Amino acid sequence: MSSFSSKIGVLLAAAGSAVGLGSIWKFPYVVGENGGGAFIILYVVFSLIFGLPLVMNDFMIGRLSGKSAYGVFRTLSGTNHWQWLSWLTMVTVTLLTSFYFVVTGWCFYYLTEAAMNTFAGMDAEGLTNFFTAFGHKPLTMIGYAFVAIVLTAAVLWFDVNKGIERLSKILMPLLFLMLIVMASHMVFLDGGTTGLKFLFEPNFSKLTPKVILEAVGLSFFTLSIGLGILITYGGYMPKEEKETLHSKEKNIVNTSIQMIALVIFISLLAGMIVFPAVFAYGFSPAEGPQLTFVTLPAVFQNMFCPTLTSVSFFALMCVAAITSTISLMEVMVAFVREASEDTKRPLNRHKSVIIVGVIQLITNSLCILSMTGSVRWLTVMDKNLFDTANNLTTDILIPIGAMGTSIFTGWFIPKARYQSSPMISFLYLLTLRWIVPVVIFIIFLESMNVFQFTIITK
Repeated sequence: MSSFSSKIGVLLAAAGSAVGLGSIWKFPYVVGENGGGAFIILYVVFSLIFGLPLVMNDFMIGRLSGKSAYGVFRTLSGTNHWQWLSWLTMVTVTLLTSFYFVVTGWCFYYLTEAAMNTFAGMDAEGLTNFFTAFGHKPLTMIGYAFVAIVLTAAVLWFDVNKGIERLSKILMPLLFLMLIVMASHMVFLDGGTTGLKFLFEPNFSKLTPKVILEAVGLSFFTLSIGLGILITYGGYMPKEEKETLHSKEKNIVNTSIQMIALVIFISLLAGMIVFPAVFAYGFSPAEGPQLTFVTLPAVFQNMFCPTLTSVSFFALMCVAAITSTISLMEVMVAFVREASEDTKRPLNRHKSVIIVGVIQLITNSLCILSMTGSVRWLTVMDKNLFDTANNLTTDILIPIGAMGTSIFTGWFIPKARYQSSPMISFLYLLTLRWIVPVVIFIIFLESMNVFQFTIITK
């Protein structure tokens, strides 16, 4: 089976999958919609309380089984009873990438337009019209999504250590450097301190059950929980010649902590780019998904060297997006390869990449056609496929996948597989068996209006 060649390769690839558009695109606008500082606190707390054991768990079961999301549950349980969780993971990743590549295509389109100085002299209204006009160009959107799919497939064409690992070692340090440079510039804008205050000063009156649900969902989304990515990468972890149970567990714990810390830090850096700029020029932080593609380009037009700033920012977005699409598509490639082995006609990596690439082109094209209204019947309950896939994966499927995996590990993996392991301690099993499933279930009930609970903020 393919594997990474070093621990740093695992960390950077895992962090790249988690950072991506989740931290650079989605994190700022979700924070903006949910009031800033108080939401940040919830996000960090949930990332530590739920995120850490779940990240460790994904790495661990991948490492124990040596399988991807397709074979992990069957291998560890010895039965097919949990295979539904493998297929749920595949459905979740397919739906997620059906809109993720669309947004990645937007990033490449905006990078091209920024480089041609198209945004020069445009105000917020002009950029809104530009964004709207782009949304009515399905062939252009499909073309840029296709570019993103091809670039991702080109990386996955090679073995894990020659493709994913090698590129992660280049892109992640580059991403980190670009974030620091841009954040350092933005925080010194006149009025930028107001944006930092919004980001870091909590206003607990903003907390509602919906905000809590959003914080849990964003935590799972940005940490790649419930997507099979960390399970697959756990199976790719390098094996040492004299590896002991203690050293194996230590590597998993250290990698999990470092990854979460890196994701939180990068997410906050993204916020330090967005909110000082937004507040410095009098825009609203609660602009939703268009914050990145309308509000920020309008801000950049008022800054020194607007073209350079715009190009730098959208180059940053493209780098972040590709680090995630690589990991998401690799889950599907590994899934197809392992599933093909059951048919007695196993597929190699190249054929699997081609199959997944075709699936991506079809699903993304359908998503784009639904968004642009080119095919009006492509809607679900009056929502286009883009919004449906976004909401369904973030609010429902990812938490269900996380809950199912935690229950599986906590209750159904034969004890002989981990009875000598100090990592599977009382608190760890308590979290997997009870805390995570119960909390997610309560939030689901509240989100479906089965019952309501009130948060006291005074």
